[in-house]
Amino acid sequence: MNKLSKIGVSALCGSLAAMSAANAGDLTVTGGVDMSWISKSDQVTGNPIGMGSNLTFKGAGELDNGWSVDLSVAHKNANAYSATNVTVGVPGLGDFRISQGVSGSGIDRMDDSTPNVWEEAYGTGLNYTIDTVSGTSAGAGIEFTPSGTPDGLTARFAYSPDVSGSGSSDKSGSGVGTGVKKSGWDLTLEATSDITGMDGLTLYGGISEIETDQGGTAYSDDVSEQTVGIKYATGGFTLGYQWSEEENGRATTATKYSNDGYGITFNVNDDLSIGYNHYESEQTSTTNVTEEASTVQLAYSMGGASIRIAETSGDNIGYSTAATADLDATTVSVSLAF
Repeated sequence: MNKLSKIGVSALCGSLAAMSAANAGDLTVTGGVDMSWISKSDQVTGNPIGMGSNLTFKGAGELDNGWSVDLSVAHKNANAYSATNVTVGVPGLGDFRISQGVSGSGIDRMDDSTPNVWEEAYGTGLNYTIDTVSGTSAGAGIEFTPSGTPDGLTARFAYSPDVSGSGSSDKSGSGVGTGVKKSGWDLTLEATSDITGMDGLTLYGGISEIETDQGGTAYSDDVSEQTVGIKYATGGFTLGYQWSEEENGRATTATKYSNDGYGITFNVNDDLSIGYNHYESEQTSTTNVTEEASTVQLAYSMGGASIRIAETSGDNIGYSTAATADLDATTVSVSLAF
């Protein structure tokens, strides 16, 4: 990790300079690289070598009035920024996070929270099209996490004025979004052992409502999403199950997705973990196809290096019943952190 200290808060976010941030802050830079090899059965693999790299800049500071300010800028492959957000913490009230379309906000942070040791069942190279809940995460928005909830309970409320609108820079607007989604909100709750009364037991869930432009014939209703899940950890084992559903407001073609996922992982020791994960997504359409993904994974870490292996199989990939939509793959990945 490279660390640059004593960076003024004005360097983190120029628009905050007027709020008199006399205290210095810190800026840290972390990064990593992933290198992978994938082998697909019953399909032409092409070049099996893959690589991913990333940098993350994180800044933190405190204003004279006691408010905290945290900045995160994620930089991914091809010189592109994948996520930028600023979190302002107000003592006695909670945290306000302003983001520009970041995965992991709102109900999207619960798109698939079933246990795994590396990736979701559909995340290791078979080009799945599984539709999970995403809520307002695609658009710039504000997420509020109140601080007055009971111990063990985390509540979050996210709002986006235009879910289809792109992110914009300071003192500008993104204009009208090109998609049919308009304003929307997400509400999520997570309860750990202090609430559930059982060590290792976590319950979570969320709902989302997004207005849609129903001026044409393709859409007849707003987008509605919901999810609930449970996880239990005991010894080296973690087990979990999650259900989610999206009614996407469409009048024709695919109008609804119902999903079920479950997973089990086991930590053999501090460095070695193994796990199994399964996910099913039923598309409500003229054919009502269920897309499935299953994977057995192993992950081993040694210092800043990690080795991951996944054996994955998929059925009806792309919500297709064609014989070519049933595929298997083996993926080996080496990750280095710096």
